[in-house]
Amino acid sequence: MINSFLRYTVIFVVIVLVQVVLLDNLQISRYAVPFLYILFLLVLPFETPGWLLLLLAFLLGFTIDLFEHTLGLHTSATLFTAWLRPGVLRLIAPRDGYTPNTRPGIADYGTGWFLRYTVPLTLAHHLFLFYFEAFSFHHFFNTLARALVSSAFTLGLMLLSQLFVIKNRRE
Repeated sequence: MINSFLRYTVIFVVIVLVQVVLLDNLQISRYAVPFLYILFLLVLPFETPGWLLLLLAFLLGFTIDLFEHTLGLHTSATLFTAWLRPGVLRLIAPRDGYTPNTRPGIADYGTGWFLRYTVPLTLAHHLFLFYFEAFSFHHFFNTLARALVSSAFTLGLMLLSQLFVIKNRRE
């Protein structure tokens, strides 16, 4: 239990630092803005209670908001993503359910499963985030393009990070 707590605390700190120090400064035009920080919510254990998932989502979003001075924008998007996560997991659950002591990721469930899991949640997060930021449908297609391109960029980084984790597990 303590080992798991320390592990996820380190993951939280590292992913927030990567987001605010590196990725926030890595914008390709105004369209591709990677938000890798949501990976923290997605790799939490299957057994994470709903109240804890929402609390961690709040802390994650609030921390990103503090660094980016966005006043609740990321907090609301991460809470929305955390709220959707259990439903997505139920929809894509294996016939026999999830194996105890496994984690949501490529190492335990494969790339196909990982994409079925991360694509809808990443799209939901980014669509919520970009439309909430615009707070208007005036530039509907421009905002949609930004959300889709940023989602693709974020998903690519998620896949790379998962491959890095698999490589480190084998060594």
